[in-house]
Amino acid sequence: MGKLRWGMVGGGEGSQIGPAHRLGAGLDGEFEFLAGALDHRAEEGRLYAQSLGIDATRAYGSWQEMLAGERSRPDRIDLVTIATPNATHFTITKEFLKAGFNVLCEKPMTMTVEEAEEIVAIARESGKICAVNYGYTGYSLVRHMKAMVARGDLGKIRLVKSEFAHGHHADAADADNPRVRWRYDPAQAGVSAQFADCGIHALHMASFVIGQEVHSLSADTVSCISSRELEDDAMVNLRFDGGAVGRLWTSSIALGRQHGLTLQVFGEKGGLSWSQEHPNQLYWHPLNGRTQIIERGEANLSPEADRTTRVTIGHAEGMPLAFANIYSDLAEAIRAQKENRAPDPSANLYPRAEDGLRSMVAVFSVAESGKAGGKWVNASPKALP
Repeated sequence: MGKLRWGMVGGGEGSQIGPAHRLGAGLDGEFEFLAGALDHRAEEGRLYAQSLGIDATRAYGSWQEMLAGERSRPDRIDLVTIATPNATHFTITKEFLKAGFNVLCEKPMTMTVEEAEEIVAIARESGKICAVNYGYTGYSLVRHMKAMVARGDLGKIRLVKSEFAHGHHADAADADNPRVRWRYDPAQAGVSAQFADCGIHALHMASFVIGQEVHSLSADTVSCISSRELEDDAMVNLRFDGGAVGRLWTSSIALGRQHGLTLQVFGEKGGLSWSQEHPNQLYWHPLNGRTQIIERGEANLSPEADRTTRVTIGHAEGMPLAFANIYSDLAEAIRAQKENRAPDPSANLYPRAEDGLRSMVAVFSVAESGKAGGKWVNASPKALP
């Protein structure tokens, strides 16, 4: 089977996320970039798509034009990535799924719980893949953490501590900067700012690694810069359905922190710690033993880690390679779908629409709890078992 056909909506010139997707999708030679509606400005989008090598007939001026054009082609794309502003994710994802396309949507998948429930229902009814780009779970050692937990190396998981804290919105003088202001405006961002932007990454990674989902939470949310209507800092206590407890901190005013995504997992027989800024090292702390450093790319790691390692030990892997692992998972899933077979279990790890729904329920639960002074609230999606 040849390369899979790939298209993109959004992620145009100057986009922060677009290049990471294009690097990730192209890294393994699994996908060919054939179609795009890359900008809300039609002519700019067409010209930029052609500058990236897309044929003029598939360089579209809008997502609607792209949907109509690709739908009628015998060589239509196998996967479309949605990398547009948050408020547009639901409509575009919904329409491409209904038309029979596999979709990878940037997070957050939707703006409301009801929209997320609808996406899950459409994906299940259509039989098409709907993935959500929690791309940091593509890191090799994050997948090795998951494998260690699953095979019982840590014993029963007691506690997970997850952080996504940075200081890039700490300047109160940025109150009128349009690139910052919209994030804290309920009319544009919804009910949450920092938790919906970064906290859901930390939450999804915690659930992904320990194999448990949140059933209730208590949140302390605050706008440290008083002009902001939505939170720029949140501390969330979590209870998981497998018995673990969680502590999650997310902030945009933590001066000195750069990216700030970290994860620690503590079980009966040991603990693990990992940081996105130092992704090649995983620290393993066995009960009554010495701390060990597990290096990405070393021998005798899990199949999940081995499959997602491309660069020899000692060399840095970064975010585009983590994204590439999500795309590699999706390529395997699409090929398995086409060939009517089960996908490789070590590749069947991409985040689903159900994960997007769980995140949206968590966003609204954090907002509710924060307004109620930290009241414990149910965070289990009603639409999922």
